[in-house]
Amino acid sequence: MSISTGLRDVAAIRYVTPLREGGSLPGLVEADDDGLYVVKFRGAGQGLRALVAEVIVGELARRLGLLVPELVTIEIDPVLGAAEPDPEIQELITASAGANLGVDFLPGALPYTPAGPWRQDERLAADIVWLDALTTNVDRTPRNPNLLIWHDRLWLIDHGAALYLQHGGLDPAAHADKPFPLIAEHVLLPCAGSILEAHERLAPVAEASLGEAVTLVPHDWLNGSGDEPTTYIDYLGRRLRSGSFAAEAEAERARAGA
Repeated sequence: MSISTGLRDVAAIRYVTPLREGGSLPGLVEADDDGLYVVKFRGAGQGLRALVAEVIVGELARRLGLLVPELVTIEIDPVLGAAEPDPEIQELITASAGANLGVDFLPGALPYTPAGPWRQDERLAADIVWLDALTTNVDRTPRNPNLLIWHDRLWLIDHGAALYLQHGGLDPAAHADKPFPLIAEHVLLPCAGSILEAHERLAPVAEASLGEAVTLVPHDWLNGSGDEPTTYIDYLGRRLRSGSFAAEAEAERARAGA
């Protein structure tokens, strides 16, 4: 897939099936462009901020050269849920009228597992650990890697749990250097190369890409959550310039390899 310059808009025409692996009950949906998308619903319990994190982190990862399925905004008509026998799904679709997040469905993709046969190089692993440390992604663990193997390449998915401090009100000055000890649980940390070298490679690109990634978030998601785009840019920019998150991740990598 090529790097997108904006989120495409599509409209849902058929709800195919729920995907019950996640707590937010995403669903597989067919759209008017004949595509299938894993839809993260705005009416789910995690709220609009989870969708904001999906776009910021996913599109930042893409601009760093990491593989992320295409993200689109997908319009949901609540009438779509009328034929669903499950009242929980009916309620979710009704509560999600408007623009939702669609993630391009990768047919035949397999979940990455540390014990599986697929092996990534240490540079790629370091780049992913670095991204997740920067964006405080708590959800890339051995229990739930949120990585897919598709056409023998590693794809990153499910970034709604990143930027978790936003749920309590993101304060860039106070939170930029806040420790992120959960990076020690990252699924790729034991096989990653130097996180400090990853910082040297990626930090300049990330800082130059922050504004573009944040501006891809639909305005009504930000308005609905009460957040300003500049808050995310300021927070991540401060983390990048400090680099303390990379040093913390490198220290955890050294402990993991000890």
